[in-house]
Amino acid sequence: MTEVDEKLLAEFGKALAAGEPIRRDFGRGERLHIDRPLPFLIVQVGRRREAAAREIVAANSSYLLVRNLGTAKAVIKLVAAAMTERFGAFILLDVGELERDRLASDADYLPPFEMSLSAAGGDAANQALLAFASATEQTKTKYRAPQIARPKTVDDPAAKLARLLPGLASLTIRFAPIYRVPESDAFYPELFERVVANIVDAGLQAVASFADTTGSLALSSHRALGRRAFVDAVTRADRAIDEVAQSFDFLLAVTPINAQAAWGEFKQSGCEMAPRFLYRPLSVDVAQQKKALFSVALDHFEDPVLTTLYREKQQELDVQLSLLAARETPRYVEFGRALYGNVEAGLLKNATAILAETKAGRGKGKSDDADVAFVEGRARAMISAYAGAYEGFSARVELRDDLPSGVMVSGGRLLISRNTTMARDRVEALLSHEVGVHLLTYFNGSAQGLRLFRSGLAGCEGVQEGLAVLSEYLVGGMTVARLRLIAARVVACADMLEGAGFVECHRRLVLDFGFTELAAFNLALRVYRGGGLTKDAIYLRGLLEVLAHLRAGGSLDPFWMGKIAASHFGVMQELSTRGLLKAPRLLPQFLSHPQAAERLRAAYAGITPIQMSAN
Repeated sequence: MTEVDEKLLAEFGKALAAGEPIRRDFGRGERLHIDRPLPFLIVQVGRRREAAAREIVAANSSYLLVRNLGTAKAVIKLVAAAMTERFGAFILLDVGELERDRLASDADYLPPFEMSLSAAGGDAANQALLAFASATEQTKTKYRAPQIARPKTVDDPAAKLARLLPGLASLTIRFAPIYRVPESDAFYPELFERVVANIVDAGLQAVASFADTTGSLALSSHRALGRRAFVDAVTRADRAIDEVAQSFDFLLAVTPINAQAAWGEFKQSGCEMAPRFLYRPLSVDVAQQKKALFSVALDHFEDPVLTTLYREKQQELDVQLSLLAARETPRYVEFGRALYGNVEAGLLKNATAILAETKAGRGKGKSDDADVAFVEGRARAMISAYAGAYEGFSARVELRDDLPSGVMVSGGRLLISRNTTMARDRVEALLSHEVGVHLLTYFNGSAQGLRLFRSGLAGCEGVQEGLAVLSEYLVGGMTVARLRLIAARVVACADMLEGAGFVECHRRLVLDFGFTELAAFNLALRVYRGGGLTKDAIYLRGLLEVLAHLRAGGSLDPFWMGKIAASHFGVMQELSTRGLLKAPRLLPQFLSHPQAAERLRAAYAGITPIQMSAN
């Protein structure tokens, strides 16, 4: 070792003794990263061409990337001694790639790929090997499954490592580079990501088995061994993507500014002439923001889970920007379909059943009307109560002349149309929806340290609206009229996608489903805004998704951490287990409603939307 190397080792030794995190680059792509004391180290020695192996190693909370065995031996011995003293046991995982994909062929099926495992250092290391093999074999594969083998004694990498570092428990992993395009330097990107994610997870399961066998660490899950700190590349990307997300307000951009005048013209035509809607000029340069969006690098995150979340968000923002650029053109409907999906047969069946099994006009009795001043006052009171519990809840209320009657959330703002009038007994339900879900998850997400959780993970809108509709039920505001409105939105979206025009849709809402002309107009306005948008189908879809989640015994707690989709539930649990996410700063006030607990029990027991309207 050189003098510089000795100083480096002394630096490492001091940090290890103090239990301090280490992230130290020491030239030519070499790095030691330990974000907290742990009884393992994952290492790659040399082999810089092995892109997947490097990515696997760097995705861990304790790893070493090094070019030569001499340096590797010195650093590993130092880490192993410190961690063995702290935990009573330590294991090294050595990850690398085989020279070539020997099992590949031109057959009309996808053959398995070669993976070699070997262990040294006793029974605990062998248990770790078995756990790794089991995790790898049980992984659902889209392309090729591993064919695991033990290397011959003469070629056993673990045996070589044991001779280099006698007495050290180790697991050596070698896999075929199936992510490489044959006879090329190119990668199959999706396959690359799958290989990395699967081997990272299997590696953590192996370490968890070792920790359990040796009693060195008590774990709630193998995922608790994952990283607990974001690297700077994540923070930079998060801010850059959030800047794109904040550069436009999607819903305001597709909401007509002349709703009142359009209704007057439509009514005057005898409801026979489609209204002309006017929109705000776009304040965003779509091409410029797309360029900014895809200039954000996601390849240095050292965390496959976060990489996936940000790539999904990139793709969603791309579609949203394309949708804005296509506003009031025939392409708009197709971009909307890409963003919000089709109206699937099962969803349409549920919607039509609700409309068939309920009667128009049936509700919980006559209620006095509330004007905009009453709604504003109740909104400010609810926001003040949340702000009193958490000073970071800094929502603003804005009265607007350029919105249809009602209330909507934009970022951290509650926008109230000056034309708003509504049944007084619907106000608490409406504000529970907008403030108790949309604003609460925005500010809880803001507290997570990454802006992604406030702007929303890709696809979060469905569950957001499902939770919001559930909140209406929990405070006793799910009337038959409200349920019919949500169901009719689905039917109207389906009709629009089938080619029905505004007038035809409006006529059906009035004649077939019993809506008033004004209510049918406001409903059709939402469906045909911008040229035809299927967003309104997500309210019933999201509610059914949330009810299914509860019926299966799922918890609502992770949903309050930020704006997430149901598909991200497991991801949120993992990030929380790893310590990367905080508990929500606030819980919704509607959960404390006198009848909320009883109603929530009914939801867990399998209540249907129609039954919700009777409670």
